[in-house]
Amino acid sequence: MTPSAESDVKKILNSIELPGVGRTIADVGRVVEVSESDDRITAHIELGFPAKTQFDAYRSHIVAELAAKAGEREVEIEFSTRIVAHGVQRNLKPIKGVRNIIAVASGKGGVGKSTVAVNVAIALAAEGASVGLLDADIYGPSQPQMVGLTGEHPETDDGKTMDPMRAHGIQVMSIGFLVDPDQPMIWRGPMVTSALNQLLHQTNWQDLDYLIVDMPPGTGDIQLSLSQQVPVSGAVIVTTPQNIATLDARKGLAMFRKVSVPVLGIIENMSTHVCSACGHEEPIFGSGGGQQMADDFDIELLGQLPLDSRIREQTDSGSPTVVSDPDSAAAAAYRNVAIGLAVAQARQGKDFSNKFPKIVVEES
Repeated sequence: MTPSAESDVKKILNSIELPGVGRTIADVGRVVEVSESDDRITAHIELGFPAKTQFDAYRSHIVAELAAKAGEREVEIEFSTRIVAHGVQRNLKPIKGVRNIIAVASGKGGVGKSTVAVNVAIALAAEGASVGLLDADIYGPSQPQMVGLTGEHPETDDGKTMDPMRAHGIQVMSIGFLVDPDQPMIWRGPMVTSALNQLLHQTNWQDLDYLIVDMPPGTGDIQLSLSQQVPVSGAVIVTTPQNIATLDARKGLAMFRKVSVPVLGIIENMSTHVCSACGHEEPIFGSGGGQQMADDFDIELLGQLPLDSRIREQTDSGSPTVVSDPDSAAAAAYRNVAIGLAVAQARQGKDFSNKFPKIVVEES
């Protein structure tokens, strides 16, 4: 094989758009190695996002594209995944044991943000990523019940740090593990911010590709402080289709942009109501709000999720939809959102802060 022949095949591979992703291999990964003979092409492709369940679909598409552009030959494609740390806000550094922190936020409560956060976190883990979930809603922590760990408490070896709880293949931490479920959190803003920082920094996160942070609703002082103090590599905004929800979601999006956190996209929850009796779908909250918002801010609509009573039942029971009903249309929608979120993160700038030595100036 001549170098130019390998280069031609590599160029073709880099230009192939992955199905369901809408981006080329060069946009979201790299071709590590290519070997070619008269009757065979072998390639190793490294993706910057987890997509274990999609490898077969990607492989079939790539084989068809190569057959059309590089001649009919036997093709063998090997995939691997390498998720790297991406840049965070200026003057902040990534947390030990965590490559990327992704904030899941909304401008208001009641849009299903926590349900989206837990299902997306579990979906990312199912695709092959190492994932954590931090419940940042100090006043109303719901993740312990959603992951089936109500009444459980984290362990500590040194009395200063805590090991994260584990459920459904992810690491989890919440103030709900540390206080009585019926105890109201009557705290002022600075206490809440301090508590969240302790949960974030004093948890022994174990080599996470993504830490999904279920943010408290709103855009007030607490949310702004968290956005400025937590090293976030990306944020997603959850909204419902109706105008009253998108009005507040726009404020949440603007807040992240003001503190230099890239917004990876919008998730429209409760897009259609699925009747539990007949399966009929109807957009009871209107339609098009998420797409309009995405168009106005020139960002992606990562997906539209249904309003289905089974999602509520499964989450209330501590076994979210992605776990309890993985073959359902709702679970597929969550997986597509999770992959879309990871793809958007993979296209962001990398973090190189750990490549540079610390400079210390001392008086002689």
